[in-house]
Amino acid sequence: MDIKGENSESVLKDEIITALGTVYDPEIPVSIWELGLVYNIDIDEKFNVLITMTLTTPNCPEAETIPDRVAEAVSKCKDVADVRVEIVWEPTWTQDNMSEAARLELGFF
Repeated sequence: MDIKGENSESVLKDEIITALGTVYDPEIPVSIWELGLVYNIDIDEKFNVLITMTLTTPNCPEAETIPDRVAEAVSKCKDVADVRVEIVWEPTWTQDNMSEAARLELGFF
């Protein structure tokens, strides 16, 4: 099914979120989506995607590889034309960004 058309952006955004759920920080057994590392998903009219995200720390040893893995996962979504991943440091990530499922997984309750 081709998603281009009515509600296509929301359908694609759901697919992108599913793809982001497959990308893990190797040091933390939780996806970057559940960790709350993704701040924004922008999709333009040509289905180019900009993912704005952060990392748990600026000294993250995976800082070089996580953006590439994010781009690779999102690029596999049907109809995505291009993917850019932008790492930002503001606002600073905190444990408050994590989903309830992530907190449970990591024993933060």
